[in-house]
Amino acid sequence: MNFYTARDLRTIPKNIWGSLADDNEVVITNNGRPTALMLPVSETNFDETLKAIRQARAMIAFNNMRGKAAQQGFLTVKEIAAEIDACRKERRAAAHK
Repeated sequence: MNFYTARDLRTIPKNIWGSLADDNEVVITNNGRPTALMLPVSETNFDETLKAIRQARAMIAFNNMRGKAAQQGFLTVKEIAAEIDACRKERRAAAHK
């Protein structure tokens, strides 16, 4: 896996595309921190790749929420119902704007 800076995207894009073709993934950094992951896709696998990435991101978010819940304590059934009601009210209000 090769790492390139956000500036490299402008200055040496040919190198990045070459690395992507060779290694199948490239990490883009900003201020020394990973910011983006480039993966090769084609017309034939675009939808499948996008779906897999979205599922992986959802699982990461879910696992983070589970970890937070375990640390902070779990909600009661009454608290869950109140959260759901509040969310529904917000959505209804946003839909009427």
